[in-house]
Amino acid sequence: MGKKAAVIGATGATGQHLVIELGDCGYYDKVQTFGRRLVGYPSSLVEEHLIDFDRPETWSSLIQADDIFLCLGTTLKTAGSKAAQYKVDFDYQYAFARCAREAGATRIFVISSPGASPKAKGFYLRMKGELDEAVKKLGFETTVLIKPSLIRARREDQRVGEILGDLFLTPLCKLPGLRRYRPINAQELARAITIIATQIESPAAEYVLDDIQSVLPEGDPPLERNA
Repeated sequence: MGKKAAVIGATGATGQHLVIELGDCGYYDKVQTFGRRLVGYPSSLVEEHLIDFDRPETWSSLIQADDIFLCLGTTLKTAGSKAAQYKVDFDYQYAFARCAREAGATRIFVISSPGASPKAKGFYLRMKGELDEAVKKLGFETTVLIKPSLIRARREDQRVGEILGDLFLTPLCKLPGLRRYRPINAQELARAITIIATQIESPAAEYVLDDIQSVLPEGDPPLERNA
């Protein structure tokens, strides 16, 4: 019997590509998604669940996964406050991870960030670091932290800061010591995460950008700029 996966953040820049990659890779016989809106994926392997993250008692029993993937996130601008962003990026993701572990999931893959640390001075990196440390304590057999930098994607809510960051980071990250902060496109990241989860027998505990790029086969499509 094949493995099962569950994804939150499946409507986001990386998550939407990840669901497709997981469904197509031949490793899983079911890919569940949990979110606040439905997508309508063409694959018969994808099982979508429309949920209220604030009410885990209504959806925790639906999780049937060996591997879970945390791709959920929002921006401070969209959330409206740091407290609201923390609720999405930390509270919802941690609650899902805890429920999935209680339901029998054994591996967790988390999209984090380079520089994430509970001791970071910046709010975003501190929040990411707190989530990283919290999920490590849940007792998964395997915990993998994926740490890309800026993720290039075509978004409905095009973010000026990301466009400017892309323009400035790309040449700047050619400097020694800054390569891990260069942008990566969402589809490429999703493919790398799928390879790490399904083709590497014992994944490392952490993958920074160079590690992520190294698992991709040669000839994959080039990075796309925000547009």
